[in-house]
Parts: sequence; structure tokens; C-alpha cells
Amino acid sequence: MTKTLEVSLGERTYPIHIGGSLLSRVDLIVERLSIPRAAVVTNETIAPLYLEALAAPLAAAGVALTRIVLPDGEQYKNWETLNRIHDALLAEHCDRSTTIVALGGGVIGDLAGFAAATYQRGVPFIQVPTTLLSQVDSSVGGKTGINHPRGKNMIGAFWQPKLVLADTHTLNTLPLRELSAGLAEVIKIGLARDLPFFEWLEANLDRLLAREPEALAEAIMRSCRNKADVVAADEEETDKEGGRALLNLGHTFGHAIETGLGFGLWLHGEAVAAGTVMAAELSRRLGWLAEEDVVRIRRIFARAGLPVQGAALPAARYLDLMGHDKKVVAGRLRLVLLRQLGRAVTWADAPQAEIAAAIEACCG
Repeated sequence: MTKTLEVSLGERTYPIHIGGSLLSRVDLIVERLSIPRAAVVTNETIAPLYLEALAAPLAAAGVALTRIVLPDGEQYKNWETLNRIHDALLAEHCDRSTTIVALGGGVIGDLAGFAAATYQRGVPFIQVPTTLLSQVDSSVGGKTGINHPRGKNMIGAFWQPKLVLADTHTLNTLPLRELSAGLAEVIKIGLARDLPFFEWLEANLDRLLAREPEALAEAIMRSCRNKADVVAADEEETDKEGGRALLNLGHTFGHAIETGLGFGLWLHGEAVAAGTVMAAELSRRLGWLAEEDVVRIRRIFARAGLPVQGAALPAARYLDLMGHDKKVVAGRLRLVLLRQLGRAVTWADAPQAEIAAAIEACCG
């Protein structure tokens, strides 16, 4: 059964379809194309599994296709790989009406989306996410970009897709480590703004780890609904006191882990899990969370197979890397913390000594 919700952005409103066997529902894609021409961007891991499952019915529907297969991994989310997409589009004489289709996880979605935002000053874009993390988070909301050696996602653009098509059957081939990484973003959403959802996750985590279709579809739907509501209200993260920034719970600490260790060593969701524990520990030190709240957060991440200890980097190194975060305003680091479970806030007044102490407590 397919579930559908919308990201409400006026004339740019688009649907998110969630369900099994959606790769064969090319009618949902074709109706969103300006002309019957598309470029499918994927990677070397996904291509043998799903490229032809999507491309063959599109071709049968009369869509002229360009296939672009990239190397797999966060370490390839850079200028060189982005230019490989541009090179292929130019070589195939793709014009401004060609739709770029991202088939893969968050790295592919970010790369293909940024290519769509920049190729000939912008072409249409469709997301077909194949990982849990991309289905619940990165495919929704229009954030695209690449990494810089000094920071994650530092170069990019807001470029909304025309459609998100989340086929839950693709999760059957997802390695367990990738499934767990996706669950980190799901748990984060509950902690940041939806306590009943967090409580549902605590009760249903074993079903999610067992990949029960109904449980996965429910988790994806509730995650996307939360994110769609936030994006509709604060599309480009201009609300400095809340809004979309609150979905970055754990990310400032987590991005420091990814950048400090080198992109690709930790999965993004793993870094978010450890980063969220750090944010929770700092929230406790500020008097907002009780110790049992932090234990509860640690417990659910551990049950999901995620790290609850940060990378063994000096606290000073964390703070230096966090100083490059996109949430820094006028030299002040704005962290997303927890006033209580289910209620995140942005906070720029945490003493640096307390931030360092929270980091050290979670990296021992």
C-alpha cells in the first residue's frame, strides 16, 4: 500500500510517495517530467541492484535516458565527482528540460541535487532514495551539496525536488550497518520535536531492526511528515531561533567527527547518534535533562546498533571543527540542544568549558 504526503511550498509543492515496489511505478515519474528525457545518477553499489529496475520501464515509457554511475562513498562527495555528473550531462547534450533522477542514498541525492541546481543554472530534479537515512531525511527538503576538507556540506544549494519516490523494498538489500545509520535520523526526529513518535520508536525498535514492512513504512511516514512540516515553515533555515535548524540535533558534534576522522570512516548516522548523545549530555549539564533522560537516549541508540561514544579526538579539536559549522552566527556557535525529550532548541550561550566537558564525558 502506497502512502503519500506533500511538502507544501506553494507552486513548488511536491509529493512524497512511500511504499513497496515503487520503482516500477514509473508513471509517477513520467508525469513529473517536463519532456521525456532524464539522467539517472546512481553509484556502483546501487546500479547492479536497481538501475535497470528503474531505467527499463522508463525507457519502455518512451523516456530517453542517460545513465551516470559514480563511485560509492562519502569520500566521493566532492567537486571532482560533481564534475563527473556535469561532464556526462554535457557529453549527452542534456538541455535545461532534462530531469536529473537521484537513485541511491544521501550522498547520491546530495550530489545529483547539487548538479541539478547548478547545471545550466538549474534543471528539474527527482529523488528516488534507496537507504533508510535518505528516505527519512536527506531526500526531503531540498538541501543539496558537497563536502569540503574543512567541513561537511559546506558547499551547496537549496534545490527542491519535483517528487520523492521511496520504495521500501530497497531496504531489504541494505546492510545492517546502513539500516542502523538510518535509524539514527529517525530517532533524532522524535527527540527533536515528536515525543509520542520517540516513544513509539522505543516500543517498536525491534520490529524496525527486523525490517517489518509495516513498521518501516510507519517510521518513514512519520519522519517525513515531521520534516515536511518543518520545511514548509522554514524552507531555507532562516529561522535562527528554531525552525528547520532544530532538525540538526546532534549534527554539529557529529559533523566534527566526520570531518576530524576523514569522510567515510564513520557513517553519517553513526556520527549523528554519538553527536546527539553529546548534545543530551550538554543539555543535562545545563539543567534541562535529567540523568535518566540521557540514559534513555543512550539506550535506544545502543539498541539500534549505533555508537554512544564519540570519536577519540581532543575536545579542543572538536571545538575547532565545530567553529566552522553553518550554524555559527557572528562568531557565536549555536548548538541544537534538548530542553526536554521531544523539544529541541537552538542555544548560543553554552559555556565553552561545559561544551568541552560534555565532549570529554562522551569520548572517554
